[in-house]
Amino acid sequence: QVTLVESGGGLVQAGGSLRLSCTASGNMLSTDPMGWYRQAPGKQRELVALIGRSYGTKHYADSVKGRFTISRDNTGNTVYLQMNSLKPEDTAVYYCNAKLGSYYSGAYSDYWGQGTQVTVST
Repeated sequence: QVTLVESGGGLVQAGGSLRLSCTASGNMLSTDPMGWYRQAPGKQRELVALIGRSYGTKHYADSVKGRFTISRDNTGNTVYLQMNSLKPEDTAVYYCNAKLGSYYSGAYSDYWGQGTQVTVST
């Protein structure tokens, strides 16, 4: 089991920045990778960014490359998403995600935070 607690989010004007944080607890030794997804109204949840636990390998959705940066602290239990140059189309509920098990072999379970709203105004 993994518990994820998010913070950050809010309302920002286009071009602005926000930082999301997610702290995980529980079975962290088997949790890899962690990251962020988002879901806009009427759309499916989509991957934003992932970061690996061992080597810090990062993966970004094409839509956020060059604008968003994912990172994690030294314990590996807190993940951050720095969002710069925000656009109205970034408006969504952002969910922290942790994959428990063997992600790279496909045998894993997804755990989710409660979600935090990010709204970008024009």
